[in-house]
Amino acid sequence: MNRALIAVALGIALFAGGFGAGWAWKGDRAEGAAAVASADQASAQVDQVNDTRATEHAQADTLATIGAKHEEDRAAAPAVADAVVAGLRDGTLRLRNDLAACHTERLSEAASSAGQRDAGPDLGSTLAGPAVRIGRDADDQLRACQAIVAADRAEVSP
Repeated sequence: MNRALIAVALGIALFAGGFGAGWAWKGDRAEGAAAVASADQASAQVDQVNDTRATEHAQADTLATIGAKHEEDRAAAPAVADAVVAGLRDGTLRLRNDLAACHTERLSEAASSAGQRDAGPDLGSTLAGPAVRIGRDADDQLRACQAIVAADRAEVSP
């Protein structure tokens, strides 16, 4: 009976050892699966962050390009205004007579003196430069704003 008791005890010990080894192996597999899932989640998060950064960099590059173009247009604006004034003075450009309608003291061209008639074209060329510059600056600003809105809408669209 001593041998039978030893065999039963040995069987129970082998069963308990196998059970413990299986339990440990199952736990290791579960921890491994959890680690793989965690690594996959972290990798997906890194990919999402990188995609977001790439989008932000592309948007920043687009806005920088629009800003540089706007600054170039602002730098060129005085040359355009000066060219208009020069064209008015040398006669290659002419103003419409809308400017005369703004002067209420000139109710009748026939009643104005010769000096006032000669001052009219000079006044037009004097006012044309700043007027062209203001209009050009407004157009440049509007174009830049419209480009920013168009770029923003293009990136928002799927």
